[in-house]
Amino acid sequence: MTTSAQNLSSRNERANTQNLGALPSIEYDLVRAHVFASLVTLVISVLFGILVATKFTFPEFLGGHGWLWLTWGRLRYNHTQGIFFGWLGNAFLAFFYYVVPRLANRPVLSRRLGWFLFCIWNFAVVLPGWALVAAGFSQPLEWAEFPLVVDAFVVLAFMLMVFEFVLPFLKARLSDLYVSAWYIIGGIIFTMLAYPVGNLVPELVPGARGAAFSGLWIHDAVGLFVTPFAVAIAYYVIPATTRRAIFSHFLSMVGFWLLFFIYPLNGTHHYVYSAIPMAAQKGAIVASAYLGMDVILVVTNLLLSLRGSSGTVSKEVPLRFVWFGVVSYLLVSLQGSVQALMPVNRFIHFTDWVIGHSRSAASPICGNASPEHATTSA
Repeated sequence: MTTSAQNLSSRNERANTQNLGALPSIEYDLVRAHVFASLVTLVISVLFGILVATKFTFPEFLGGHGWLWLTWGRLRYNHTQGIFFGWLGNAFLAFFYYVVPRLANRPVLSRRLGWFLFCIWNFAVVLPGWALVAAGFSQPLEWAEFPLVVDAFVVLAFMLMVFEFVLPFLKARLSDLYVSAWYIIGGIIFTMLAYPVGNLVPELVPGARGAAFSGLWIHDAVGLFVTPFAVAIAYYVIPATTRRAIFSHFLSMVGFWLLFFIYPLNGTHHYVYSAIPMAAQKGAIVASAYLGMDVILVVTNLLLSLRGSSGTVSKEVPLRFVWFGVVSYLLVSLQGSVQALMPVNRFIHFTDWVIGHSRSAASPICGNASPEHATTSA
């Protein structure tokens, strides 16, 4: 009896040891669904963009104003919102389902909630948003073109993201969170709070004051949604592929908090030399300068994390995308900080330099780590 009990105890201990090293459950079906939705909406959004670019050169293309749903304005709205929600939104959600269980060491909250979130994001936001814009129902706000009825579902989706992705991290000790986890938590919560401000307040507050709130969201859409999740990908892929820790956890945390406390102030630099109070304009310019320094800090930390890994960068496709994205992030951010300065802004405000800056910001940083690298500390 004693021998049998000891053998059983030994087998249980070995099983427990193996279980400790096992990966938590990952909803690969949801990963694939969001990846597929991301690719489909990307193709459609790019088609909208090609039509918009064609109509720039040939205004009468597709019949001028004969078919209202093919007018330039409606096509452009669907292009920008399709990129934002359809492509980037689904791509980031796929990344969350892949990486959150690995970073939190526990599964996402609920598979059913995941499919509910997938349906809301694609069938209550993207597709109805496109249809309503094509039918003439929209908001004349940059990066906020979908009508308010769609915005309500966007806010609901972000509230569900808090339960699906943030709660697993909160169940772990905050001191144990990886850098990527901080950026995922921050991006979800800050966007959930900023989105109603940028989409609702300008409808209620007229004139320059409403434009100021709209300007805040123009940059929050990039700085609190795209940037944190893209940086989270970089902070995950680099250690996962190089098998080495990041250069400095302290610098990563400084970069994180500077991003979320400085970036929301940048939007007003779109209205330099406008009717908005000069104090607000100068505040945005100062914030833009500080943001440039923050980007230098973050990029330095990421590139130093890659030191001595040139061979790995050349072999790993995700790492090549991330490396190029990090370098592009530095260049486009410094360009934005310089263009916000009043002497420079005076000459480039109504030129294609501004357009080039905003388009360059969509750098190809959205790589992903392969499964065999997923257990490496990030």
